[in-house]
Amino acid sequence: MNTDRIEKNILLRAPQTRVWRALADSAQFGAWFGMKFEGPFEAGQPVRGVMTPTTVDPDVAGRQQRYEGTPFGFVIDRIEPERLFSFRWHPFALDKDVDYSAEPMTLIVFTLEPAEEGVRLSVTESGFDQIPLERRAKAFAANDGGWTMVVKLIDKYLQQV
Repeated sequence: MNTDRIEKNILLRAPQTRVWRALADSAQFGAWFGMKFEGPFEAGQPVRGVMTPTTVDPDVAGRQQRYEGTPFGFVIDRIEPERLFSFRWHPFALDKDVDYSAEPMTLIVFTLEPAEEGVRLSVTESGFDQIPLERRAKAFAANDGGWTMVVKLIDKYLQQV
């Protein structure tokens, strides 16, 4: 079993340009993911935000409610239009009383590939083996379940708009 990397894939039945906007536009990303960002995504730049309930699934929104207002930061890694979007973050960094800034960040990569019936979205998060041992297993398990949920959220978002 790979403990350093999570991979999820989904076929999205939407035009590639539409999928790309849902990923690369910080307002759209925030709507389905469950965050409100202070600004746009720009390669090489940090972006801050707060957790908010997703707008696309009331059950998931209900589970996110307890984290509403929790600050979160991304560092946008790469933006390759309509092909790749990546960022770094501190995984499962939900305790407001803990300073995670000294910990390594994991890398999240969204890759788009044309498919016969739409777009194949691959989501990979790697770097868990560098997370402090006392947090590693819990962060991996939480994010493994989280990414399973997230690929369903973007699909629902694309179906609704």
